[in-house]
Amino acid sequence: MPALFSVKTPPKTSPLRIFVPENRNGTTTTTNYNNKTPSPLTKRVPSASPSPSNSRVKPTKGTPEKVTIDEASLDNPDLGPFLLKMAQDTISLGDNPNKALDYAIRASKSFERCSGPGPSLELTMSLHVVAAIYCSLGRFEEAVPVLERSIEVPDIRNGSDHALAKFSGYMQLGDTYSTMGLLDRSVSSYESGLNTQIEALGDSDPRVAETCRYLAEAHVQAMQFDEAENLCKKILEIHKEHSAPASLEEAADRRLIALVYEAKGDYESALEHYVLASMVMIANGHDNEVASTDVSIGNIYMSLCRFDEAIFSYQKALTVFKATRGDNHLSVASVFIRLADLYYKIGKLRESKSYCENALRIYAKPVPGTASEEIANGLTEISAIYEALNEHREALNLLQKAMKLLGDTPVHRSTIAGIEAQMGVMFYMVGRYGEARCSFESAVAKLRASGESKSAFFGIVLNQMGLACVQLYRISDAIDLFEEARGVLEQECGSCHLDTLGVYSNLAATYDAMGRVEDAIEILEFILKVREEKLGTANPDVDDEKKRLAELLKEAGRARNKKGKSLENLLDSNSQRMKKDVRKGRSVFGFRS
Repeated sequence: MPALFSVKTPPKTSPLRIFVPENRNGTTTTTNYNNKTPSPLTKRVPSASPSPSNSRVKPTKGTPEKVTIDEASLDNPDLGPFLLKMAQDTISLGDNPNKALDYAIRASKSFERCSGPGPSLELTMSLHVVAAIYCSLGRFEEAVPVLERSIEVPDIRNGSDHALAKFSGYMQLGDTYSTMGLLDRSVSSYESGLNTQIEALGDSDPRVAETCRYLAEAHVQAMQFDEAENLCKKILEIHKEHSAPASLEEAADRRLIALVYEAKGDYESALEHYVLASMVMIANGHDNEVASTDVSIGNIYMSLCRFDEAIFSYQKALTVFKATRGDNHLSVASVFIRLADLYYKIGKLRESKSYCENALRIYAKPVPGTASEEIANGLTEISAIYEALNEHREALNLLQKAMKLLGDTPVHRSTIAGIEAQMGVMFYMVGRYGEARCSFESAVAKLRASGESKSAFFGIVLNQMGLACVQLYRISDAIDLFEEARGVLEQECGSCHLDTLGVYSNLAATYDAMGRVEDAIEILEFILKVREEKLGTANPDVDDEKKRLAELLKEAGRARNKKGKSLENLLDSNSQRMKKDVRKGRSVFGFRS
């Protein structure tokens, strides 16, 4: 089974911008909030006049005094714009956000009363502002229904302004879900926003390419690589139609699709796109971006076992990073980690550990302004190398430091789940099965909460948790976990994938331990049939499976059924878990991690 890994969150992007329809002077404005939610709307929403929060002319007076407003006066059509202006001025001064929220809520009520039965862009805009203030206060759950209401108001049949308002609502809702750690809902909102934009602009508009890029990054974060690949291909097609050859935008998108190919194991395609992106950046003199791409190229070479070329790429990047950013920058530490991993793979363990120590010295005294998430990710990667070096105590210490740096926030939920899963693997390896099960259980709960219960990674964690339960003699719990892992991996990887076959083998072993010998035999016969077709009858793994099956068949008093059942019929018959006493004897074959 592949090693467990942490799920990284994309880096922060520009602050959130809120759509504002044309005002009485015929101009379009956007309101900028310093919200930490990543959003692509900075590029997507045009701004003909400066935002109140970004204007060079700063108010010299203090925050406007709170205005007492009678509910009956909300029927005045001039009150909504006035209250919204008060909210914007309060935010631009960085003063009491709760007061700004009160103004914005009252403004939305006034717009709703005065808008009449038809769709109102002013009401949509005020709802966007209310939701943005809720997000800035960390009240994301309250922002969600406001944004859902803002999406219902505009009617795209009324023109591009309405389409833009609805699009902005979907994207802001996706950003909010992302901050809450609900990746599945976030991706769904972004997809609805993209569909709205395509309906208004067509599917080849350059602005559609920007939204496709944003959605592709969200799919990568959710480990939905096939969907991300399709979007990246669409982006490159739009570039061919609208962009100049070898543009920087195209280079950035080639790096993204290369990342997707790398995640899918298509290293040759990934290398092709990385090299093309690097050539464009070299031509434009973007040395730091070239160095970052060199690191990615080094990763591909290492995956292809072309170690000398990988070392050359890493050393090139290291020279540039030291010259442009300094010896103590985190980018230097990241290259040290890559070199440590490479030297471990080629058996030079002393050099590997030395590079790990060099990286840790940088993380111990990072340059000012370094994000804690970047340090946590680096510590997680180093811990994986220490684990491979059998220094489990040091690896666990690094993971605990990483979790402490991240804190218990929804936006880091997936990353923490990955760290907990990695800790569970190490606890398991050193025989601390109870702690391993607790770590896996916490990781599974976080992955469920963040909407990642359909990913292959989730299936792998379930399998590992099942193995911990077996060691604790909780066989019934193990069967439940293996069965759920089987369902996930069948959906994500297919029934013939090695990870799925590993879960089948574990499930057969637990069935045998529970006395369900016939069920175990049927699963093992399917496993052996697939392995013979893929590996050949002389493969050692196939020989092991034959011996295990032979022992079970001898115990059951029958011969092997070489014909075999279809997998669908085989697994449907085992869908209901049978509660039987655990056999006293040990299973005749082992478990696979």
